Amino acid sequence: MKTSIYTIKIKARPEKIWDILWDDINYQTWTAVFAEESKVETDWQEGSKVLFLDNNGQGMVSRIAKNIPFQFMSIEHLGFYDNGKEDLESENVKGWAGAKENYTLTPLGQSTVLLVEMDIEDSLKEHFDKIWPEALKKIKELSET
Repeated sequence: MKTSIYTIKIKARPEKIWDILWDDINYQTWTAVFAEESKVETDWQEGSKVLFLDNNGQGMVSRIAKNIPFQFMSIEHLGFYDNGKEDLESENVKGWAGAKENYTLTPLGQSTVLLVEMDIEDSLKEHFDKIWPEALKKIKELSET
């Protein structure tokens, strides 16, 4: 597993981008590029559980590793979730459990640089290298309106 980095400069303050990233409705809008009708169940507080789910009730179990409002969010992925069942120990999970997804917001004049660092299995790198730029464009679009 390697860490991939995705970045974009957005003409908006960190507070606005933070709201786009983590507000329920905005989150569903920009993450639709990963999976239509994706949703998240969490309160985004440090240490809280996160369920990233598709419209079939399947997805990932994660936790908020660090939350510094308007600056930094770190999400640690722990396992799979399937309609009420958490898988945190199977062989399928062991290869990537503990992977991080970090979001850093850095003010730059009247703009903000959004940096996303994501631990990705080699087999998924090409997929995320195509999808993340689309997601960042959507975040930029939502943030600059």
